Parts: sequence; structure tokens; C-alpha cells
Amino acid sequence: MYNIKKQLGQKIKKLRKSRSLTQEKLAEIINIEVPSLSNIETGKFAPSVDTLQKICEALNVEPWEFYYFNVLSHEEMVDKINQKIKDNFDLAKVLYNFLKAVE
Repeated sequence: MYNIKKQLGQKIKKLRKSRSLTQEKLAEIINIEVPSLSNIETGKFAPSVDTLQKICEALNVEPWEFYYFNVLSHEEMVDKINQKIKDNFDLAKVLYNFLKAVE
């Protein structure tokens, strides 16, 4: 079972860091205390809807992006596609014909 609060917190932390914001700066921008933001990022508490909206605005993301947890890396995606193609010759033919058509 997924711990949604923890995954949400991890996503907020990742996005905050990708924007080079400290917890202190983000907390200031969204007008909450640093310990509250820390509790959100560690999954101890879930943000209120109002706080989540402020975080979205501060990080310039849509709310759904916080709940999209299973994102594959480029390498993982390529590996999965390659494996499916190796396992299914008919799929390989369809993809090949598609690629030829769009070239």
C-alpha cells in the first residue's frame, strides 16, 4: 500500500530542490512555519488544500503533478520498450511501420 502523504512530501521536496529553494525560503513564500513544511515533506502531515495551492503557485506546477508518482527515467523507459519489442515480433513490425510512416 502506498503512503500517499510520504510520496506527496517527497515530490514537494524534489520539486523545491529542483528550483534551488531552501525549506526556509519556500516556507516564507507560502507563509507557513519551516517545521510545518518539514512535516509535509517527510509525510508526517498532509498539506491543507490552501497550502497545497500556495505550494503549486510557488513551484509553478499543477496540483496533479504532485500525485504522479510512477515516473520512469529515460533509461527505464527505453529498457521497457526494448523488452516489449523483443518479446513481441508483431509489435515490433507495427512500431517499425509507424516509424517509417512518420519519417
